[in-house]
Amino acid sequence: MKAVVCIRYGSPEVLKIREIPKPVPKSNQILVKIMATAVSSGDARVRGLAVKGFTKIAMRLVLGIKRPRKQVLGTVFSGIVESVGNKVSKFEIGDAVFGMTGLRFGTYAEYIAVNQNSNVIGIPVNASYEEAAAIIFGGQAALHFLEKARIAEWVNPKVLIIGATGSVGSSAVQIAKYHNANITAVCSSYGLNLVKDLGVTDAILYDRQDFTRRTDTFDIILDAVGKTAKNECRHLLSKRGVYLNVNKSDYASEKIQQLQLLKELFQQGTYKAVIDKIYPIEQVVDAHRYVDTGRKKGNVILKIGE
Repeated sequence: MKAVVCIRYGSPEVLKIREIPKPVPKSNQILVKIMATAVSSGDARVRGLAVKGFTKIAMRLVLGIKRPRKQVLGTVFSGIVESVGNKVSKFEIGDAVFGMTGLRFGTYAEYIAVNQNSNVIGIPVNASYEEAAAIIFGGQAALHFLEKARIAEWVNPKVLIIGATGSVGSSAVQIAKYHNANITAVCSSYGLNLVKDLGVTDAILYDRQDFTRRTDTFDIILDAVGKTAKNECRHLLSKRGVYLNVNKSDYASEKIQQLQLLKELFQQGTYKAVIDKIYPIEQVVDAHRYVDTGRKKGNVILKIGE
C-alpha cells in the first residue's frame, strides 16, 4: 500500500511516499481504507522535532532517537471498514468510521488496522470524509482543555481564546459557545472573517492591538497556540479564573467520549468542520510546508482515498 514515511527528523522534504505492506487485521481489529487524514501542528512538530531544550531530548527518547520509530505519521483518520477480524462485533464491512490513533500514529497511509475498542466510531451521518477527519484533532484537544477548566460548571463564563483560528482555537470557540460562554477571540486581521463566521463578535486583532492591555477579566483563558505565559495573562483572570496553555499544560488525553460528543454536535449543526486547504497524498510535502508557516486557519486535510 501507499504511505508517507518520515525517514528522519527535519524539513517537510524528509517525508517520502513509499510502498509498505498492507496491514492484516488481527482477531479484534478492523482494517480501514483511509479516505482522509489531517496534517496537524502536532504532526509537523514531530516531523521537525520542533521543540527546544530538554523537551527535545525527551521527545527523542519517546519517539525515536534519529527518526520516528513510527515512521508513518498522522493521528486522525476517516474511512471505510474493508475487513474485520473474526472476533469483531462492533463494526461491519462497509461501515464509514473515523477515529484517532494518538502516539501510535499511522494515518498517512492507504490502510490502517485498529482495535474495535480503540478510539473509533461511525462518522457523523451528515459529514464528508474530509469533514470527519477535520473535526477530530482540534476538537479533541479543545474538549480536553475546556473540560479541565470545568467550563460546564460556569454560568455564562467569559472565555478568552488566544489563537482562535487554528484547529484547536476554532474548535474551542465552538465548544465554548455550546456551553453558553461569552467569547473574546484573539486572532490576526487575516482571521477576523473566520471568527465572525463562528459567531464571535468580540475579537482582538493581535497585529493591531495588545490583548494583554484589556481591563476586563475572564473566567477561562485558553492559549490555543502556546505562545503566552501565565504571568502575561494573570491580571486578566477573574478571582477563580483558570489559565490553560496547550503547550505548557498536560497532554491532551484522548477518549472515545470526545469523538462521540463531536459527532453529536456536528450532526446537530452546533459544530462544523473548519477546513483551510485539502491536499492529495502526493502533495504531503506542500501540506507540511503550509502548516509550518503558522498561517493555517482550522485544518489542513490530506486526501488519501477516492
